[in-house]
Amino acid sequence: MSILEIALASQIWARRHERRGLAFDESDGLKVLLRVSFVFVAFTLLIAGLNIAPGRPQMLAQHSAAAVTDR
Repeated sequence: MSILEIALASQIWARRHERRGLAFDESDGLKVLLRVSFVFVAFTLLIAGLNIAPGRPQMLAQHSAAAVTDR
């Protein structure tokens, strides 16, 4: 058999044995909504953490400077 015949036979076999996608179910929509909300919350927490993080070294530096000047 030539390569073309093998490829054609393989394509025919694959089409006969492929499974059709199931219809959209309500639980699929719930899963999508849950995943989107999880990603949104995770991203929001990441941004909030990045906004909070730069303030901490400044606060520590301010307290350290105050402790040094008290001596």
